[in-house]
Amino acid sequence: MVNYGLLLNLVRNALLSTTLCATTCSAADAWTDGFSLRPEPGDRRALIFSPYTRHFSPSPEHEHVWLVGLERERENGLVAGAAFFTNSFGQPSLYYYPWGMVYRNLGGNPQLYAKLTTGLLYGYTGKYQNKVPFNTNGFSPGVVPALGWDLGDGFEVQANMLGFAGLMLQLSLPLK
Repeated sequence: MVNYGLLLNLVRNALLSTTLCATTCSAADAWTDGFSLRPEPGDRRALIFSPYTRHFSPSPEHEHVWLVGLERERENGLVAGAAFFTNSFGQPSLYYYPWGMVYRNLGGNPQLYAKLTTGLLYGYTGKYQNKVPFNTNGFSPGVVPALGWDLGDGFEVQANMLGFAGLMLQLSLPLK
């Protein structure tokens, strides 16, 4: 039996995520490129991980959050990736973001960049399902703005804004 309410909510969430990206991504292929695994000249690939997250309103329920994932940045600034993490409540979670953009050379500084990714988040279930907006059976849209610093040779450090909940430190290691 098809649960049409669930299906409609998932479609609504996907449309919200793609609309958010479409308003920020300038490339014509921003809608589909994040699903492509084909390498292109100028691609940058990185192993991403997070050893630390700071909650703005700490709670005794909060557990240590860690993240590990892979990210690809095209030469035109399009970003896509996937990350596995434990959320603030110790639940295994996934963030898949086929739509994203990085803006390098902010304010004329070649090391400073801003990044915005959007996609699908899974993992906030059970009594924690209302901790993220638009959650349907553990699935919700994800939007992560970030500000980062290029340390050189593909090594980067960035701060990811996790809605109004917290700030995540992320490190990127280049994959050659």
